[in-house]
Amino acid sequence: MIKIGCFALVHPFSTLATQFQAIRGMGFDFADLTDSHDGAILGNEFGFTAAASLDAHPARVRQMVEANRLQLTAVCAHANLLDPSSPDTYGTSQIIKAIRLARDLGVQQVITTEGDPKTPFGEELSPEERIFTICEKLYWPVRWAEELGIDLLLEPHGMVTDDLDATAAVLDRLGRPDTVGLNLDTGNLWLGGGDNFAYIERFGPRIKHVHWKDLGSEWETKRGQQFGCGMGDITLGDGVIGIAEIAAELKRIGFDGPTTLEIAGDEAVTKSAERLRSWF
Repeated sequence: MIKIGCFALVHPFSTLATQFQAIRGMGFDFADLTDSHDGAILGNEFGFTAAASLDAHPARVRQMVEANRLQLTAVCAHANLLDPSSPDTYGTSQIIKAIRLARDLGVQQVITTEGDPKTPFGEELSPEERIFTICEKLYWPVRWAEELGIDLLLEPHGMVTDDLDATAAVLDRLGRPDTVGLNLDTGNLWLGGGDNFAYIERFGPRIKHVHWKDLGSEWETKRGQQFGCGMGDITLGDGVIGIAEIAAELKRIGFDGPTTLEIAGDEAVTKSAERLRSWF
């Protein structure tokens, strides 16, 4: 049976401890560490941000997790890998810190992606340059992950990772298939114009984690125009993506890894978990 957990962002404008309490309150045993940052952040000090500092002592996160009898399945380190490196851009340095934090917390997986470019430089990259800059920024994170025994997973959340051929090119260039894998995000891949079934057929053994979200018909006009959408707001199976069929295909290929619900609203979260358990 697959593991079903939640993003630690289920209640906006509240602390990380509150997120873990809510996840346990809905009956879940697993969670992702969703948001992180370097150094200090004002929102943590005054109780309206659910972010973990990559520079804090790992016991601060561990104590919150253990107090709520949860197990972390992944540390999210979604980055900007297309724009030029900058001290205020989440990139190589932060991914390495996330890998080290995962090691210190006993978490097997770190999930990253390239994100959307926000500068003219990033927006004007050619397809070949996009692949190069992603692989250049991940060169050392991959080696840190390999050294520490962590799975570094790429998630569909951008113009490269939503494209199957471009994803294959990144995987080929990064190498290290025992270290570098994939996190299938059902909503992001569909929204970016990708095909979940083709993704599973092509990359099945490399898929180590799944982020579940469904999207309603109002998103169809945005398909192929937007890369990633954070969290879905409907129950799995109520949208247009075909989640039940995707679950069946993952079950068919023998996927039994951890998964995470990227869904807002307690009722939608708990009902989605019920459906996932029935589908698997």
